[in-house]
Amino acid sequence: MKTPSFVVPPSGGSVIYGRFGTSQAVLPPEGGTTKLTQSLVRTFALVAAGLMAFVSASACSSRAGDAAASAKKAPAQGSAVETLTRRPISDTPQIKKVVDSAIEQTRQTFEYDPSYTKLEYPNGDVPLERGVCADVIVRAFRNAGVDLQKEVHEDMARHFAAYPAKWGARKPDSNIDHRRVPNLMTLFERRSRSVPITRKTSDYNPGDVVAWELDNHLLHIGLVTDAVAGGTPNYLVVHNIGAGAKIEDVLMAWKIIGHYRMWK
Repeated sequence: MKTPSFVVPPSGGSVIYGRFGTSQAVLPPEGGTTKLTQSLVRTFALVAAGLMAFVSASACSSRAGDAAASAKKAPAQGSAVETLTRRPISDTPQIKKVVDSAIEQTRQTFEYDPSYTKLEYPNGDVPLERGVCADVIVRAFRNAGVDLQKEVHEDMARHFAAYPAKWGARKPDSNIDHRRVPNLMTLFERRSRSVPITRKTSDYNPGDVVAWELDNHLLHIGLVTDAVAGGTPNYLVVHNIGAGAKIEDVLMAWKIIGHYRMWK
């Protein structure tokens, strides 16, 4: 079966990437203001610093909170990956390669890191031990011969206005576009790869890509595998929500907003 001639661009939607800057209060010279004013300025600086620390911590913990919540629903990692029960339903080679890559990532990627990074092009990637949820999809597709970095970049270069304007960008950026969930969703939809969204787990096949809106309204994405949850017919999903790539029974854990199928 032929590999589809497209590569998914970074998806638009909730802002998943971004960093808080740092601030530094500069006090006036001792002789240039009254002691009362100096005291007020120092107090304001301490309050501002404390607020910045709180905001930064809140931003860093948003994904971690979701990771903790999903962990309650998840099977054990580690040695459990070695004893997965797998039930493939297709002999399409691309599906096997995509699923095998996703599962292998659970042994390789241990951190969630949304940092903007200068990448090679094409086939650029951040260090394998880290990444974001979209990187799970990008890496899995590359194993099947599809470079989403290249596909997203080329489609955005031709049809930039068709993609979400969420990050103030004025032109495509091959370093980050394919690592954004809304862009990936947009590319899949533009390539007519959407399939119906339902609440029936049996409607989701190995190799399918699923996008969710989390409880905190951030967007998330993962890949359906051919491994099943113990005692159920539910396929497990590989995703990275805050602690590296995990294989978990979370298909119906959040509101599904995208369901895509590249191969049958």
